[in-house]
Amino acid sequence: MHGDCTVGSVARHIGGDLHGDGSIVLRDVTHDSREATPGRLFCAIRGFRVDGHDYVDDAERSGASGFLVERLVDSDLPQILVPDVRVAMAAAAAEVHGHPSRRMNVIGITGTNGKTTVTYMLESISRAAGISCGRVGTLGATINGVDVPIARTTPESSDLQRLLAAMVSEGVEIVAMEVSSHAMVLQRAASIAFSVAAFTNLSQDHLDFHSDMDEYFAAKRQLFDGRAAAHVIGTFDRSGRALVDLLSGDATTAGFAERDDVRASDIVAGLSASAITLHISEVSMPTTVRPGGRFNIANALVAAACASVVGISLGDIARGLSSTSRIPGRLEAIEMGQPFTVIVDYAHSPGGVETVVTMARDLCDGAVIVVVGAAGDRDIAKRPLMGAAAALAHTAIITSDNPRSEDPDMLIAAVAVGTRASSAEVIVEVDRTSAIRLALDLAQPGDAVLILGKGHEAGQDFGDEVIPFDDREVASSYLEQRWRS
Repeated sequence: MHGDCTVGSVARHIGGDLHGDGSIVLRDVTHDSREATPGRLFCAIRGFRVDGHDYVDDAERSGASGFLVERLVDSDLPQILVPDVRVAMAAAAAEVHGHPSRRMNVIGITGTNGKTTVTYMLESISRAAGISCGRVGTLGATINGVDVPIARTTPESSDLQRLLAAMVSEGVEIVAMEVSSHAMVLQRAASIAFSVAAFTNLSQDHLDFHSDMDEYFAAKRQLFDGRAAAHVIGTFDRSGRALVDLLSGDATTAGFAERDDVRASDIVAGLSASAITLHISEVSMPTTVRPGGRFNIANALVAAACASVVGISLGDIARGLSSTSRIPGRLEAIEMGQPFTVIVDYAHSPGGVETVVTMARDLCDGAVIVVVGAAGDRDIAKRPLMGAAAALAHTAIITSDNPRSEDPDMLIAAVAVGTRASSAEVIVEVDRTSAIRLALDLAQPGDAVLILGKGHEAGQDFGDEVIPFDDREVASSYLEQRWRS
């Protein structure tokens, strides 16, 4: 908590209209009425399905000390009236927790693919440099290497500011944080003082949330609207180069061109690791990049650029990249003694699938067999594109991903449409376990099996039910039966 923060001081800081006693001391901010205990300001967010104003009575029963609202409610507790609770909640939480982002180097990474890998690489680089680090993203959060569970890739602003405050109290100096497009639109990353904003790449995804690719790009671009002290842009695709132009050169670029500020040469790409010479400005050093694949060299260049901007030396960056630990569900190799490669990866966009399949074809001596599907209740337009990307393999097995409320057979049919123009062998198998086992049965020595889409996920969504399911466990248990029996 930041000193004696009161309802009144918070109202003044966020420009809200105070109604009631402003002297009540606040120690936290929440958007969950069940957590609105004494000392907490309850924020009545108007969501897509529910309106937080309808839960004010529940919050009062929980012991809330006041409310942040867009319309006054029937209560004797103090209220702060604002035009937009989402925006104001971020500012209120930052104030109550003493603006923790100002006391660390917070590096925000956005883009369709690579965000998680970049945060892991930055965590490893920080460790190599002897700098305490926190990480926030799809695979949860860590404080100095200790896991902290979170609900979303980018938590709601009230949870995020509380997490950042905990990091400050634990002596964290660098925070590597994924920033999703949803987070930008829903103001979860508002009121964070970013030392660096970084961009990896852009390909089709989340068009169930954004109306089109222009709107999706615009959401990503918000991270570069002046809220960060410095910008790092991957120039690996058209969107990255466009963003550099929009920033009028006010960016550190990471790419494969001679003109890029951070680049790689002497590239020897591998499935598990790659060798490169890393160039930062006029200085260079050989290093190893893990995980493998050219696209992870791209991720490494973004991570290296971010680290350089906050003052980490080239030597520490090179050591950190070479010692990056296994990243769950990111090019994760399943090795049970079989004479072929098996990789589980989170690739769940057409661009991500194409990148992984292309990498495997380039680096594998044998055939490439891919298992992939498309999630239900998500971007409809990308489904045939997922099929087309999968059909770049020699064999594409189309199966269920997370069907949610949709018919798995209909989802698979929509994906399979994209395979029609290809020469790949296409197999449809609705049961994901059977699909994975089939791929492993088809594999010959020297082949590569790619199990894509779910990565680290430990469940499969059917309707309102999530059943335990982990691609890695399904593959490893079946391989163990075949190759260790």
